Amino acid sequence: MNIKWLVRSQSIVTLASGMIYPYYLLFLKNLGNSFSKYGLAFAVFTISSAAASQWLAPRMDRHAKQWLIVSSVGMAAAMIAFPWVISYMWVLLLQMLMGICNAMQRMSERVLLADYTVAGQRGSAVGNYHFWTSAASGFAVIVGGVLVDWLTIDVLFYLSAILYIWGALAVWRLRSISDEAIDG
Repeated sequence: MNIKWLVRSQSIVTLASGMIYPYYLLFLKNLGNSFSKYGLAFAVFTISSAAASQWLAPRMDRHAKQWLIVSSVGMAAAMIAFPWVISYMWVLLLQMLMGICNAMQRMSERVLLADYTVAGQRGSAVGNYHFWTSAASGFAVIVGGVLVDWLTIDVLFYLSAILYIWGALAVWRLRSISDEAIDG
């Protein structure tokens, strides 16, 4: 997998998360009715991400591309499920899923950045990666704000799911191509 495709696929994923994140907070606040419930939901996300990272760490070197795909598909599933949530318990379960997917995505992108760069020459590639994923995030918040004015928050969740799947397909396609090049 070429580093350009890593940048592109993760910019799509960042676009997906950035588009929904500020509005997802409003969704959680409306469902939870209190800051303590919101705090608990966020804690479940961060703690499940931390716990998953410990399990994933020894598996990351050999399976980073696969975990990157799984993380996007898992986040897409969560985005599809959120509009249907009517119970706070389901919010917590989705937060746990999202925390696990977050660990997969963050760790995979870092391992792949290291794999596809040369020691002592990583600065430019990492800077380029950071620029494009950060720009995608900023653009996504603007797009999300415009769309939520015209559509419902549920539609934003579904659009975010589509972008997550698009990101997963980009990695899957390139994983298949790079695997064929190795086998060929």
